[in-house]
Amino acid sequence: MKPVKVIIIGAGGRGGTYAGYATAYPGELEIVGVAEPRQDYLELFLKKHKNIEKKYIFKTWEDVFKIKKFGDAVIICTRDDMHFGPAAAALKKGYHILLEKPIAPKEKDCKAMTALAKKSKKVFGICHVLRYTDYYKIIKNIVASGEIGEVVTIEHMEPVKYWHMAHSFVRGNWRSTKTSAPIIFAKSCHDLDIICWFMGKKCKKVSSFGSLTYYCKENAPKGSAARCTDGCKIEKDCPHSALKLYLNTENTDWPVSMISSDLSKEGRLKALKEGPYGRCVYKCDNNVMDHQVVSMEFEGKATASFTLSGFGAGLTDRRIRIMGTKGELIGDSRYINVAGFKGEKKSTYDTLATGWNAATGHGGGDYALMGDFVAAVRKNDPGLLTSSIEASLDSHLIGFAAEKSRKENKTILL
Repeated sequence: MKPVKVIIIGAGGRGGTYAGYATAYPGELEIVGVAEPRQDYLELFLKKHKNIEKKYIFKTWEDVFKIKKFGDAVIICTRDDMHFGPAAAALKKGYHILLEKPIAPKEKDCKAMTALAKKSKKVFGICHVLRYTDYYKIIKNIVASGEIGEVVTIEHMEPVKYWHMAHSFVRGNWRSTKTSAPIIFAKSCHDLDIICWFMGKKCKKVSSFGSLTYYCKENAPKGSAARCTDGCKIEKDCPHSALKLYLNTENTDWPVSMISSDLSKEGRLKALKEGPYGRCVYKCDNNVMDHQVVSMEFEGKATASFTLSGFGAGLTDRRIRIMGTKGELIGDSRYINVAGFKGEKKSTYDTLATGWNAATGHGGGDYALMGDFVAAVRKNDPGLLTSSIEASLDSHLIGFAAEKSRKENKTILL
């Protein structure tokens, strides 16, 4: 079969990752067009994908849809607040779509986009990459098998590592709801999606609490400067030092690769002096929460809780506990332990032994998602992609309800 022809809209970190599937599996995917307004990132992208015709290289997403359809699908990796426009235009032109999460920062746009997708009958997937990892697929299979009975309780936690919190949600692109979704979407719509996927029921009630507690000017240490490059008196002892994270390191992969297209030491230093990533974490323009909890009640009175915290030290990744009417399951992002009530032998699964491959991103989920997307487009079968926009909408509605609950201090009915 011929490779699926795809246009990348937004050639940053995520766009580059998904486009990398074409390099790894050229018989499956071909990048035939790109839209990226930043010249430096566009040039980096074109160095890796040299066969794109000049006429299909664009500065804006609008230009992609001004001409005759020239591919099978688009992969949209623009900023959160720029998802609706290119997605609507792509559907109008008859493209299949893979959209980076979240669907959109506003509830009305999520609902409108879902309605457009349903009407189009095109493949429209959301990049909930966790669904495609061996780890989460094994958990889903165990739950679906009935081994632990009917799910009654799910307890899930994401301990965001402190440096990741600082990089993405204090200094970085997702620091402010003025240009991106709240952190419960931007970081954790993955987690709400996983909870919904395992529960297999509609959520009926949501309550949530959270705040921006630590990464604010009130907590700036004495002697700190506006930037880590401004002669900060505590920089050497600060765990959030931009010099430690981005400059005084041999690593130029993510997250270092996100601060500049010039990853020489001089280029990185310039970026820290002039761009957002060199700023003191206590003196940024961030307004998203640094910790939040969400409580949910589903059909049949099943309950779930989710905790997001930006204060992880790296001791563990995501953790989950699922308790059913016949047994219990616990997972730590690698090992899955299952035990029943009747004294059955405890089962342990090591997902490293099942082909888990961190090199492809998100525990192999990035490329596994791309593989399923290619198959769905080839067969024009949206059902081959589990992370459909319709499925994603359910978890997004929980997120919107959580934000409403947090702000209004009340339980929200869905």
